Amino acid sequence: MTLSSAQLLVSVSGQFACIKIVGRANFTSSIEFKALVNELMEKEFTCFRLDLSECTLMDSTFLGVLAGFGLKMSGASGDQRNWRSIELLDPNPRISELLENLGVAHLFKVVNEDTALPKEVAAHALPETADPTRDEVKRTCLEAHETLMKIDPANIPKFKEVAQFLADELKKPKKEP
Repeated sequence: MTLSSAQLLVSVSGQFACIKIVGRANFTSSIEFKALVNELMEKEFTCFRLDLSECTLMDSTFLGVLAGFGLKMSGASGDQRNWRSIELLDPNPRISELLENLGVAHLFKVVNEDTALPKEVAAHALPETADPTRDEVKRTCLEAHETLMKIDPANIPKFKEVAQFLADELKKPKKEP
């Protein structure tokens, strides 16, 4: 059984990047999202908007990756020259509640309004990428849950066992195919 994951659409103009997340943002789409965000940050984009108007749900792995992005963007280093902004556009009530319950909502500015993108900005679907290996998925899941526990210690009881399981799985010797 394959879980459907979110489709990511990207619009850029100047130093503004909008990523529209359509569907279920889960552990499989978190890998593609993380790679996309890191690439955009390397290209020195400073203003990010995540359009969540068509995002139906986020699992804890995707939320952890998103929280890690929020930490990077918050300017926590104190260097205002590197400060960047991130907005979440129209998250549904379930996603908003998850952000609050996991103690990461403070990392984002939530915008609930109908704001059109500039006319010169067009959304483009990302090209299909190769399926990630099981270890890439496990590593991303582990990092995401560790991030959630680091941001809010109240998350430790929620994710401690998952993180330990993933860490143990990554330590196991690899079987030959």
